[in-house]
Amino acid sequence: MNAPPGERLQKMLASQGLASRREAEAWIRAGRLTVNGQVATLGLRVGVRDDVRLDGRPIRRRTAAGGASVFLAHRSPGESLQTPDESGHASLLARMPKRAGRRFIAVSPMPRVDGGLELFSSDGALALRLQRAARRVDVDFRVRLHGELPAERLAQLLAGEIDSGERLTVLGCEAAGGEGSNRWYALATRGASGKSVRQLFERQGATVSRVLRVRFGTLVLDPLLPRGRSRALTDSELAALLDAAEPVAGTPVPRSEPPAPTKRSRAPRPAPVRPQSRPSSRGRPARGGTGTPR
Repeated sequence: MNAPPGERLQKMLASQGLASRREAEAWIRAGRLTVNGQVATLGLRVGVRDDVRLDGRPIRRRTAAGGASVFLAHRSPGESLQTPDESGHASLLARMPKRAGRRFIAVSPMPRVDGGLELFSSDGALALRLQRAARRVDVDFRVRLHGELPAERLAQLLAGEIDSGERLTVLGCEAAGGEGSNRWYALATRGASGKSVRQLFERQGATVSRVLRVRFGTLVLDPLLPRGRSRALTDSELAALLDAAEPVAGTPVPRSEPPAPTKRSRAPRPAPVRPQSRPSSRGRPARGGTGTPR
């Protein structure tokens, strides 16, 4: 037997970035959604010609090809989001597809000196949802240091303490190759920003030369996407990202935790990490395997 035409209502709403599936199901149970004038029920399938309304307001659906509103970009370290570079080369936002919108909003952007995966949206409400999601999803980075991080300082780094008095949720950190005096580290976090990652390593006396974001929730930076280029998220990618960011019922949203109060003064920072005595070169991460960013 053939399946009914169309897709389930809650899936359609999630693919449009209007709600996660759980939120859409809650709307349906509350009777807030109608399809062709009838109150929607769970499991109802809708097609492109069906009149879908939320609280009486029509929902206009976009197609991924012509009306995409969320883009993933590969940002080069040092590349500006807003202003042209010294040679007059257009900024990253200026090179976004004109048909997708006149104004793009960056979601938890990396500092200019760093780079990697960036997200942009031309939909203000959706950008706000993604910005909130940035505090809940797992985010992976590749961090390049001048010199190796001793084992004891690596263990201290896992505690997640940064200079602002907050604590990051660090899920893991391990060496990821390198050449000369440069060493790469793979850092897995929850809800960390590029700025806070720099602080995390610098608090251990490390000299950070580059931070690259390589994963944001369910999105992974594709090594085949050239630097300075972007692509639109598919409906399924956006729906998966929003679902991953949806907190489980009864589970508090993770937040940065201040360290336990103490009467002692803050301990001094460790001495800077000294590189091993190796020939100095413009080190690049070793290639091979899954690939280490340059």
